[in-house]
Amino acid sequence: MRLADYWGVGPKTSEQLTSELGAEAAIEAIESADVRALVDAGIPRGRATRILRRAAGEAEMDVLATGDTRSVYDDLLARAAGYALTDHAADRIRVLTPLADRDRIEDRLTDVLAARDAWRDLTDADRERVREAFAAYDEAGGSDRAAVETAITLREVDVAGEPFAPLADLDPETLREAAGALGYLREPATSAGQGDEAGDDVEVLEGADAELDRLREQLAEAEALESSAFDVIDAVRDDAIRDFESFKGGVIDHVATRTSIEPGRIRAAAPEDAVDAADFVSGTLRTLREELAETVAEREATVAADLRDRIHGADGDVETAVAVVSEVAFLLSLGRFAAAEDLRRPELVPDGLAVYRARNLFIEGPVEPVTYAVGDHSLDSGSSDGGSSDGGRSNRDSNDAVGNGDATDAGQPSPSPAATITPPTGDRVTVLTGANSGGKTTLLETLCAVALLAAMGLPVPAEHAEVGRFDRIVFHRRHASFNAGVLESTLKSVVPPLVESGRTLMLVDEFEAITEPGRAADLLNGLVDLTVDRGALGVYVTHLADDLSPLPERARIDGIFAEGLTRDLALQVDYQPRFGTVGKSTPEFIVSRLVANADDRAVRGGFERLAEAIGEEAVQRTLSDVRWSPE
Repeated sequence: MRLADYWGVGPKTSEQLTSELGAEAAIEAIESADVRALVDAGIPRGRATRILRRAAGEAEMDVLATGDTRSVYDDLLARAAGYALTDHAADRIRVLTPLADRDRIEDRLTDVLAARDAWRDLTDADRERVREAFAAYDEAGGSDRAAVETAITLREVDVAGEPFAPLADLDPETLREAAGALGYLREPATSAGQGDEAGDDVEVLEGADAELDRLREQLAEAEALESSAFDVIDAVRDDAIRDFESFKGGVIDHVATRTSIEPGRIRAAAPEDAVDAADFVSGTLRTLREELAETVAEREATVAADLRDRIHGADGDVETAVAVVSEVAFLLSLGRFAAAEDLRRPELVPDGLAVYRARNLFIEGPVEPVTYAVGDHSLDSGSSDGGSSDGGRSNRDSNDAVGNGDATDAGQPSPSPAATITPPTGDRVTVLTGANSGGKTTLLETLCAVALLAAMGLPVPAEHAEVGRFDRIVFHRRHASFNAGVLESTLKSVVPPLVESGRTLMLVDEFEAITEPGRAADLLNGLVDLTVDRGALGVYVTHLADDLSPLPERARIDGIFAEGLTRDLALQVDYQPRFGTVGKSTPEFIVSRLVANADDRAVRGGFERLAEAIGEEAVQRTLSDVRWSPE
């Protein structure tokens, strides 16, 4: 391919990449998803990421059917990249795309979960060693030596699991020998496999050979004296030397005293035909410097050859270490993400989307897990420790089930009674209703995240999940604008993906916000009917359930309910939807809080008038429930 054939690489970008990297190197950077190379070439990181995502999976990116879907996708990858052990691993995570092939999804899931378990099995001290090793690897720019040293650390802490099997085949002693040799040769001339021809430009670093270090010190001393030859003449003459022969001896003694160079070498460098003092001193120092430079070069070549032999003796292990360490950094980074967020393996099914005790990754602090489903599913008494889970291991230490609300994860709130209800199966569409701030939009976002993570071959934030294959995911958040332009753009955003061939998942939030309620109900009815007719799946959030015409047979209405106020007058919501029930906003809770919090007598009076309008008895009962007294 040519550079211009890649998505997002126009004439200016192509010219810039060719100028900075060369066409072949630029193509290699794109094919290997090397964000760093493109950024170093002057391409903004965001643009580089978009180019590489398209290059990695242009067709698969069509799954992200709306801007809100892409926003969730970006947020997921940004969160995962936050656990990266190296900059390159973070870049690779940012360019992950949905996968069309189910075998590739399963393979990545297996690898990531093995990495999760490997990270969990390390002690805190070993995790810190691994982090420090990768930090040093990053700081060294991913050099061969840094890769070898990181591989040694990974072998020592025993990172186990199938994805890391190549590490077990590396010989630690051979790696240490190679690391030592690599440490004394300046890169890039020392990359493994370059051969002897690389030695002409190689630089042997200090500490590799004591004799080489001694000769270099003598050369530096000779160079310093040569640059101050007149000072040497003055110093020797100050010793009351009277004749030329005595002067020559004095020069040799002076140089020997001021340096670590042997007197014999100095005497051998002295010219026999010098005509005066200046000629003798300059000739001696020049010859001494030239001979030492030649000796240093010869010794450096010898030491370099020995170091290369030691590296080449471990060539296979070095090459394996360089390749494996980069892959291990990528997988362990995703494993850290899965471990920290308690992600589990989803069950890949032909159709449907069902989650048991799913959590929203974007909410900080304690999260009430939710169980929900649309389409066909098999969530039942075996869901929480189902056979599709992580490599046959139980998802939980306990034997809890969807119908058992007693068991909870450490640090997680107990599920509400509604959470123990198994969601109905077979409905193609659900209409989700209920209280403001009741978590309806959050549930849509959670379902979108689960579907996207599974599509990328990543574990999901649910104790159990069944995820179908989707060619397009349409997530549409509520938009406050209320005009014809927004209505038109929204319809153009959500309808075309729905009518295309393939499987579509519709997650649409408060469609009525973009047009008047009466007409919004008609449009929502049409969308629900169209979703069922096209064989798609859909979850539609609305406050207009009572205004909808009879729904198709394979559609249902679910509700989220506000249950009251806490003692500090916070709204208490049961975030677990109740299936087949229209949710209510129960405004008396909101009005009760406004009455209780009103400091101004007139304002309180206004809220009390509202209380009368909606039912003063319900408001007073609510206030009584939280033991509020106006006095």
